[in-house]
Amino acid sequence: MAEEKINVYQNPLVQRYSSEEMLRNFSPQRRGEIYRELWIALAEAERELGLPITEEQIEEMRRHKSDIDFEEIAREERRIRHDVMAHIRIFGSQCPKAKPIIHLGATSAFVGDNADLIQMRDGLKILRARLVNLIAALRDFALRYRDLPTLGFTHFQPAQPTTVGKRATLWLQDFVMDYHEIVGRIESLKFRGVKGTTGTQASFVRLFGGDEEKVKRLDQMITRKMGFSESFIVTGQTYTRKVDAQIASALSGIAQSAHKFSNDIRLLQHLGEVEEPFGKSQVGSSAMAYKRNPMRCERIGALSRYVITLAQSPYFTAASQWLERTLDDSANKRLSIPELFLATDAVLLVCINVAQGLKVYPEVIRRHLEEKLPFIATEDILMESVRRGGDRQELHERIRGYAMEVTLQMRSGGENDLLERIAADSSFGLSMEELREMMIPGRFVGRAPSQVVEFIEREVDPIIQRDRELIGAGVELKV
Repeated sequence: MAEEKINVYQNPLVQRYSSEEMLRNFSPQRRGEIYRELWIALAEAERELGLPITEEQIEEMRRHKSDIDFEEIAREERRIRHDVMAHIRIFGSQCPKAKPIIHLGATSAFVGDNADLIQMRDGLKILRARLVNLIAALRDFALRYRDLPTLGFTHFQPAQPTTVGKRATLWLQDFVMDYHEIVGRIESLKFRGVKGTTGTQASFVRLFGGDEEKVKRLDQMITRKMGFSESFIVTGQTYTRKVDAQIASALSGIAQSAHKFSNDIRLLQHLGEVEEPFGKSQVGSSAMAYKRNPMRCERIGALSRYVITLAQSPYFTAASQWLERTLDDSANKRLSIPELFLATDAVLLVCINVAQGLKVYPEVIRRHLEEKLPFIATEDILMESVRRGGDRQELHERIRGYAMEVTLQMRSGGENDLLERIAADSSFGLSMEELREMMIPGRFVGRAPSQVVEFIEREVDPIIQRDRELIGAGVELKV
């Protein structure tokens, strides 16, 4: 790494975590090109509506759309203290014929706000693809293990069995909800369009000699040129910052789902039942060579917390805007919006990597379940004994006493001999052989396997079918 690179702060989201695709979307080059695309679209629409703009001027602008001298723009901004004007002046110097009509009738928010909306829309599309790939991976996992009984937990205490696949549908369900939220945001996102300095479109009304219909058509034409179906009817100088808050909330939702997913895997890895991918050359600890730390899920948790907390920043921005606009949103948006997308992208990349490489250890799962199954089966034992003529209240007290004694015995290092105690008590009327026949794990999982199939058919497969073209290859993490 060059010396000038290591002597300044490097953003880990850029260096370590986010994808090249998302980094390009929020890059200075992409933003600069969007500014120029907007100016070209503005000039095209104004010409089509009768303003004296030539095709030669527009063609000159098109030729220089991607030819952006950021060093020169930075020097100009330091001199005049205005970022958009710096872009306009450098673009104008490259396009001397088009210079008089660049940004005609517009205000800075025309490029700044509309660029924000375009970058957020395209960022949401990237996240949509990530979610589809994650959902596809978890779908396959859930179906593969839909019948594998496992000990269920409430309060992280042993509870009624479920299946490994059914547990995976709980993760799936959260991400499916996030998918619908992201799709909804993409489909409902409106463009700012051309609204002028305080949202009244007064400058455009003057440009078109008071013809309001042409001003409305101008707004509609540019909106469609930039790939949006509609624009806001009313704005101040800026689009309402509630848009940023709503999108931040959607990204926070993804992070919440991912954090829960990663925590569950970490707990299961501690139990030895399920494990995240672990590379052949991966080092778990610098001191303890035997360790297999769940570092990928820990990264998911760390980045997810960052997204959840950062998402609050646009809430405060939306709440604190004054009248038609105030500039205290600008510096905040430069940081919070791109980093929310970069971090969410990074979270989903690791989630996909983990979901595609999850390892399951059925023998460990079986051993844990069998150890607790006698306790779980006490209700069935009680009902069968009552069916054979036993006194429910008396038997309940007996089985409760045995269970408490065995629990203490196991905590002192002893074995689980609950079934032996029950078989030896004639009040229950059950032999050891009959009790063992009742210890089939599949008897205790209820509708878990069929719930997996039902959920996937009704909730997941329509997503896979709708966005099949977004499903791609596995994910290679940077670090």
